[in-house]
Amino acid sequence: QVQLVESGGGLVQAGGSLRLSCAASGRTFSRYVMGWFRQAPGKEREFVATITWRGGSTYYADSVKGRFTISRDNAKNTVYLQMNSLKPEDTAVYYCAADPAPFTERRIASPREYDYWGQGTQVTVSS
Repeated sequence: QVQLVESGGGLVQAGGSLRLSCAASGRTFSRYVMGWFRQAPGKEREFVATITWRGGSTYYADSVKGRFTISRDNAKNTVYLQMNSLKPEDTAVYYCAADPAPFTERRIASPREYDYWGQGTQVTVSS
């Protein structure tokens, strides 16, 4: 069982930056693929970024590529999402998720593949 707690959301002007954090419980954090997803009002949850178990591979949605960076610190059981050049369309609740998939370097972008989810953190970008 893994528990995930996101933090770092807030209100920011367009062009600004935020860094989200996701702290995980448990001793096997390093064996999980970690992902960030987001959900805007009236829309489905969508993939943002994912990072493999050792951080060897990262993948991004086209809409955030070049602006967002996902990283992890396995010693701290934490995954981060650095968000730069924020746009109003980035406004959403952001969720981190964990998928027990050690040894894989493939892109896991479907929310159905993730077993554990945090409660979400709101990001609002004003124009």
